[in-house]
Amino acid sequence: MRFLTALCAFLALIVPARALDKVSFGTNWRAEAEHGGFYQALADGTYAKYGLDVTILQGGPQINNRLLLAAGRIDFDMGANMIQAFDSVAQNVPIVAVASMFQKDPFILMSHPNAGYDHFTDLPRATAFVGNDAFVTVYQWLKQTYGFSEDKVKIYTFNSAPFIADKNSIQQGYVTSEPYAIAHQAGFKPNVFLAADFGYQSYSTTIETRRDLIDKNPDLVRRFVEASIIGWYHYLYGDNAKANALIRADNPDITEDQLAYSIAALRKYGIADSGDALKLGIGAMTDARMKAFFAQMVAAKLFKPDLDYKRAYTLAFVDHGVGVGLRPK
Repeated sequence: MRFLTALCAFLALIVPARALDKVSFGTNWRAEAEHGGFYQALADGTYAKYGLDVTILQGGPQINNRLLLAAGRIDFDMGANMIQAFDSVAQNVPIVAVASMFQKDPFILMSHPNAGYDHFTDLPRATAFVGNDAFVTVYQWLKQTYGFSEDKVKIYTFNSAPFIADKNSIQQGYVTSEPYAIAHQAGFKPNVFLAADFGYQSYSTTIETRRDLIDKNPDLVRRFVEASIIGWYHYLYGDNAKANALIRADNPDITEDQLAYSIAALRKYGIADSGDALKLGIGAMTDARMKAFFAQMVAAKLFKPDLDYKRAYTLAFVDHGVGVGLRPK
């Protein structure tokens, strides 16, 4: 027995460990809690356990990691929503969504409390501060579904001062950030309306890759997806201090208080862990949900009904219950 133990120890010294596969992953904005599961998998060694040496490349206002993915310069990127993925099909760009970390798109509308806009049905009457990207996407769904008007729109330049000054206005945002900012800047808690809770069915914070990588190395894609899923469970329900330290190292402008608020919002609204994810695991996607959302976008005139939208995603790497046991009982 002692001989075998000594032999194993000797072999461990002379046989080199298998090299980790280098993987690059680009996010869609500067580091924040909305990216926390990926940083968690890096910080706690989950990616390494899956044989991956992952480099996270944060996005920003002057960085488009999606273009880098299409050009073959990175391996994976973070998609904002399925509209981007459908558009890739329309433009014949071979980018495919392989997982969705968020079951609910965190897009919100906010209003002033006690100003006559305390219910979602009140909002179409208000002046709407909406950014260009949201105007041509989710706002078109709001028009078609709830009667919002383009005449009410003023361009949101990511400065909340006009909204704060006008009690008869609403403003777009994300449930994890803008309500926090308004409370600190203006001293009041805005009404928050999560579009997903009113029927907007897009997935969000997707993992995307190129079709050629799926074809050539599906095991690499599987390992990255599954390690990221586990990272998200650990970030939401475990010790996320090391992940937050990495986030703050990449983005020194974000505060611990902001991170804590965002994590609490992710949990409260079930952004990552709700719906199909409760049974199938974080990252879940389904054909039924994709079909329903595509129908919404066709009705909103964003896409033609004959688009082969199923080319925008694959279910091969999700819906296997990975990590479900990590959710607190």
